[in-house]
Order: sequence, then C-alpha cells, then structure tokens
Amino acid sequence: MILIVDDLRENILSLKRFLELHQFRVDTAASGEEALKKILNTTYALIILDVQMPDMDGFEVAEAIAGYSKAKDTPIIFLTAVSLDKRFVTKGYASGGIDYVTKPLDPDILLLKVKTFYRLYEQKKELKDIQQQLRREIDTRIHAEKDLSELNALLEQKVQERTEELRRSNEQLEKKNSELQQFAYVSSHDLKEPLRKIQIFSDLIKQRYLKDNPDAVGYLHKIISASGRMTTLINDILEYSKLSFQPDFRELDLNLVLGDVLTDLDLLIQEKGATIRAETLPRVRSVSTQMQQLFQNILSNAIKFSKPGIPPVICIESALLAEKSFDAPVVTDEKDADYCRITIRDNGIGFNEKYLDKIFTIFQRLHPLEKYEGTGIGLAIVKKIVDNHGGLINAHGVPDKGSAFTIILPLREPPVTAETNVL
Repeated sequence: MILIVDDLRENILSLKRFLELHQFRVDTAASGEEALKKILNTTYALIILDVQMPDMDGFEVAEAIAGYSKAKDTPIIFLTAVSLDKRFVTKGYASGGIDYVTKPLDPDILLLKVKTFYRLYEQKKELKDIQQQLRREIDTRIHAEKDLSELNALLEQKVQERTEELRRSNEQLEKKNSELQQFAYVSSHDLKEPLRKIQIFSDLIKQRYLKDNPDAVGYLHKIISASGRMTTLINDILEYSKLSFQPDFRELDLNLVLGDVLTDLDLLIQEKGATIRAETLPRVRSVSTQMQQLFQNILSNAIKFSKPGIPPVICIESALLAEKSFDAPVVTDEKDADYCRITIRDNGIGFNEKYLDKIFTIFQRLHPLEKYEGTGIGLAIVKKIVDNHGGLINAHGVPDKGSAFTIILPLREPPVTAETNVL
C-alpha cells in the first residue's frame, strides 16, 4: 500500500485517483501528525510526502519516520514545488528521502518512480523473508543435532553431511551478499525462484485465461519480459561475484577456448550472418572458465552491437610482447616474450571515446535497453578477468565505424598481489 501525505485535499484526491487507476492500493493523510499515527499501525511499501505543510513539514515527518524501526526502511518520495538547490536536496536526503518529484507533476515520471520503488520494496521484503526462512532452517538443524546420538550411524552421517552443506551454502550466500550490497537495490540469487514463478504463472494466465483480452495479454507480456531481464541481471551479478574467488591457473591453449566459445555462439553467428577471422593465438597460463567468459562477452557484444542490415565482421589478432605495454614492440621468438596482445575488432556501431571511462564500469550502458538488450555487466566482467590475470585492457571506437578491444595477458601465471581478486 502507498501512503500519500499532503495538506491540500485536491492534491490528495487527484494523486490517489491516478495511482488507483494503475492498480495501486492507496491510503492518505492530510498532515504529518496523521501520517505518523497511521505509520504506527500500518505497513506501507512507499510514502509520497509533500514537503511544504503547516505545523510539521515533510522533512520533519521523514525524520520522525526514520526513528520508527517498523518504517525506517520504507522509501520516501518528496513532492515539492521548491527549486531543487543543493542545500534543499541535501536536507531531503539527510532526513530520509530517496527521491524528489517536482510540482506540477509529470504523470509518466511519477508513475515510473512509484513502480520502481514499489517493486524494489517488495523484492527487498521477499529477500528478508527468504533469509528468515534460512535462519529458521539453520536453527532447526542446530537443535536437531542435540538428538543425533540416538540415531544410527548412517543417519548421523547423512545429517552431518547436510549440516555441513548448509553451512557452506550459508557462508557463500553471506559472501555474495556482502559483495552485492554495493549495487543499489539489487538482491541476491535467491530472487531467481520467485522470478521464475512470476514468469511461469504469468504465462499460464496469459495462455489459459486471457486469450481474448489483448490488453491484458500485453501487460502480462511486459511482466514476463521484465522478469526475464531481472533474471539475466541476477545471473550476471552472480557471475561477476564469482570472479572474487582464488583462481586456478593452468597452461591453456586459447585457440581451443575460442573454438568452444564460437561453438556456443554458433546460432547467434548464423542468425546475424557474422564472419569471424582469427589468427593463431598463444598458450597462456590462465583460468579456463574466465578466458571463456572473456571471449564470450566481447564476441557476443561485437555481434549484438552490429549495424542494421550489415553482417558483422570480427577480426581477432595476436602478437607476442616483451613488455606489459600497449605500445611495446612485437617479438617473433617466444623465448623473448613475457606477454601476448590480443586485439578483437568489429565493424559494428562503435562508440564515442568520450565515454571510454564508463564502458568497463558495472551497470554502465551506452545504448538504450529497448534497442540493444543487456545488463551493463559484460565488459565489467571482462575487465575483472583481465585484472585477475595481471593484464591490461583498452578499447577504441568510432561511432558507426566499429570498435576494437586490446588485451595484454602474461604468458605465465601472474604473481599474487593485494589487488588480485579485489572488486
């Protein structure tokens, strides 16, 4: 439920009617005092709070809400007609707000923000429920261990194995959660199960009950698509977090790795009519799964970000270097080489190099989602893999002309440093 707090009745009525038209349950309060009383007795997913109210303004109300343990995590959107200067914004965030909407209201912007924060609140609540359930299961196991002496040896072994498995799973979950806390409003991999249920049951509803209602089918299709995008996002985040574990370096033929990746991308290559031209690549001391991820992300991007009507052409070049530098001279004798340079070029849409500092940053996108799918994590994964191997990576691009990614990797296992495996 959403709580609207405003001292003007006409503002409350218009905003309440607007949100109810979009299937939100709405409660209202005409003053800060009334709002605080309602918050004591009711849990709200979002609070829309007018800043300028008599007796108790929106900032004072937000500060009071932050003192309630029950409502301190409830997101607050301020409604204001005041210019958003720095001091005003700072005061709003300091008092507990997470966003602003200025008057007169833009319905599309307001609806987008309401849907976003409402959905994030629900996901966070579900994650807490899952964590509580996990804690209850751990507690149950701990109490059950007190009676294990009465069971036979086989049952004791099974219970111990299950307890150890649960302990390891809990440790991994805690580590992944600590890494994922830096990503705003992104939850852990336990969200995948409810997302799958959203997709499955939405699809069942669409197929069984709404065949004759195109509008409803359209809305459900949006739900299914959004759930699919969030599933992809969570999977990518988990892949990113896995790169923090101690890698297992082995001597690896990059030609075999590239062959496996091209096999995996075969359908996409055929669909786009792509041509891949690759020189012979060297053997390097590296981590097989991470090298596969590196080639997979760069090549799939090169194919995906192709110009309409023009088949992608991707060239993979290789050279041996004596020094760890993009400008190092090429050597012909492998005995003189300590590094290799791999360059992957394409004829796709390219990019403006003024955004070069963003393309390896997690969740950064240079192209709209509705035009090119993706989560903005792929190149961040590539950058972290290169860092794990003690290498360098750079990119060059020209809009509508193509892109080139240059990677320098040591031929032998890199030394372990303080920076290795750090986010």
